[in-house]
Amino acid sequence: MEELYAGQDFFLGLGFLVLGFFFHAYITKTNAIAASKQAKAILNEARREAEVLRREAKVQAKDAVLRARENAEKETTGQRREILDLEKRVVDREKNLTLKLEMLNTKELQLAGRMTELGDQREELLGRKKELDALVAEETRRVEAAASLSKEEARKTIMKRMEDDLQAEANALVRNIQKAAREDARKKAREIIATAIQRYAAETVADFTTSSVSLASDEIKGRIIGREGRNIKSFEAVTGVNVLIDETPEVVVLSCYDPIRREIARVALERLIEDGRIHPARIEETVAKVREEIDDTIRSAGEEALFGLGLTGVAPELVHTLGKLKFRSSYKQNVLDHSVETAHLMALMAAELGLDPKIAKRVGIFHDIGKALDHEAEGGHAVLGANLLRKYGEDRIVYNAVGSHHEDMERETVYAVLCDAADALTAARPGARMETTDLYIQRLEQIEKIANQYAGVKSSYAVQAGREVRVMVEPERFNDHGTSLLAKNIAKQIGQEVRIPGTVRVTVIRELRCVEYAK
Repeated sequence: MEELYAGQDFFLGLGFLVLGFFFHAYITKTNAIAASKQAKAILNEARREAEVLRREAKVQAKDAVLRARENAEKETTGQRREILDLEKRVVDREKNLTLKLEMLNTKELQLAGRMTELGDQREELLGRKKELDALVAEETRRVEAAASLSKEEARKTIMKRMEDDLQAEANALVRNIQKAAREDARKKAREIIATAIQRYAAETVADFTTSSVSLASDEIKGRIIGREGRNIKSFEAVTGVNVLIDETPEVVVLSCYDPIRREIARVALERLIEDGRIHPARIEETVAKVREEIDDTIRSAGEEALFGLGLTGVAPELVHTLGKLKFRSSYKQNVLDHSVETAHLMALMAAELGLDPKIAKRVGIFHDIGKALDHEAEGGHAVLGANLLRKYGEDRIVYNAVGSHHEDMERETVYAVLCDAADALTAARPGARMETTDLYIQRLEQIEKIANQYAGVKSSYAVQAGREVRVMVEPERFNDHGTSLLAKNIAKQIGQEVRIPGTVRVTVIRELRCVEYAK
């Protein structure tokens, strides 16, 4: 029994040993497979990393190549630009050298010509000197023979006569120089004025002595008149404006030569009509309120004009008086706009002459300020304006130029002359002051009539408000020279016979058209 158990134990141990051997072999194989898979995974990961590194290295290499190429291109571009700049400087220097050589050659030729002239003049002077010496000797002999004078006395007599002759020649030369200087000054003045006109351009504003108020219906006219006319009488008494109510439908006309009162009346009447309550008490209240608003508008207009010109340090009273010019007109030209335009023109001309533009602007803006007072005080507007400016502390140069721009006072500076010129320019330039339709049409017809009277002219048309006339001619009767001559003759005749505000451009058109038809 014990042997049986011992044999079983042996076989059982042997089985466990075999089983352990196979299990160990299995575990070893499993570990080997796992190690192999892990090795392959590591190898694949290494390959992927190597591929990524290779690609990154390739990209970096490409980037490096691109950067190197860009840097090279930049350097090449910079070098090319430097070379171009250098070539340009060389070309410019060659041009400058060429110009300098040409100038030197010109100066050399001029110098040679001048030397020749000087040589001729020297010979001429030597000849004249010889003639003069001969004349002096002859005159000396004559004087000595005629008056029995000594040589010294004869010399003094001749020298005195020569001094008189030379003095007369010197006076004539001075007169010629003065005349030439005046001509040059006149030419320079025309250039300065023309430059100022060309550089300055502004719209023109017209004003009238009547204002119209539109009505919604004619029934409102009865309310404006009131019972027994008490409303219209009260309105005229408070505003100082005549109210004209006639058969014109839906319109009431306000008439007054004082534009400020007329504006107050217009605004007040419009508000009364809008409010609907029209009676004497309401009229007085509305007119008083509108008068205050217009007063603020006047002050604002003066401030805006001065601000636009860049002028400061003006007394409030002058600002208010200046703003009144917004509602004043002279020959249907708004006086405030005219004053602003005069200030701009004076500043331009003063700058051309090397004067102070700010002083010129101050003179220009205030030159007609007396027109806001001339109905309240006696005297011309220039002197009234000068007294007002002096009263409120303006500089002597300013009020003297304002007072003397119409020669009512003695001129002390050139600003008065500039003011006179700028004042005339703003009034005389085309479109500044209105004219009647009859005069306008008459001028256009006269211009066309002058152009049409020439032989070979087919038709003419005055355009641009008479500032240009276009002349159509028969092409077979004129050549280029004849066309130019015709334009000059027409322009000359228009300038002599037509009173024009500015200039008239004459354009002669010679056109030949050949027409054929294909069949």
